[in-house]
Amino acid sequence: MPPSTMLIDLDGVLRTWPMDLSALENAHGLPAGSIPRTAFESGLLEQVIAGRITDHDWRNEVAARLTSASPSSRAKEAVAAWSKPVGEVNREVLQLIIEARGICRIGLVTNATDRLGSDLAALGLPGHLDFIVNSSEVGFAKPSREIFQHALAVTGVRPEEAVFINDTLGNITAAAAMGITAHHYRSVPDLRKFMQSAGLLVEASGSGPVK
Repeated sequence: MPPSTMLIDLDGVLRTWPMDLSALENAHGLPAGSIPRTAFESGLLEQVIAGRITDHDWRNEVAARLTSASPSSRAKEAVAAWSKPVGEVNREVLQLIIEARGICRIGLVTNATDRLGSDLAALGLPGHLDFIVNSSEVGFAKPSREIFQHALAVTGVRPEEAVFINDTLGNITAAAAMGITAHHYRSVPDLRKFMQSAGLLVEASGSGPVK
């Protein structure tokens, strides 16, 4: 029997970020790479994805740190511009999700801020998902065991009944250690092969799962 549940990551798998930050940073007088370096500094990022601070407070703190480091820059305006986009849907991955939903339930397990709901709505994704596990709501972020336990509890399945898709190897290792079949996402063709081997895709003829 194929798995009854597929847990899938958002950023780097179902959503991409094609924005050229170096151009934005240069236009606002910031050093190249300073926005992601500041925003994703491990201590600060951990606070927002675990729900200890809000998305709004996180972005304000990023602007404050950038201003402190580059006083002559227009850091606040840069962070505002950086914050506007919501990314882009990886349409090829979404198509695989659409195909697989006839066989299993599919939900996000993502390290995200409290802005996730509005982002997903803007991207048109909620209707393609059966459930959403957001680290900032759960209070635990991947690769912690607790977020996977929460996802399994939400779906009511055992680890061996689920598969997990993520582009970060550490998260894959953590899920696999719990008995969840995990796939390290690197390309759409590889993902399709994995889903075919797991019985999560149906042949075009409709004769059943691809072997």
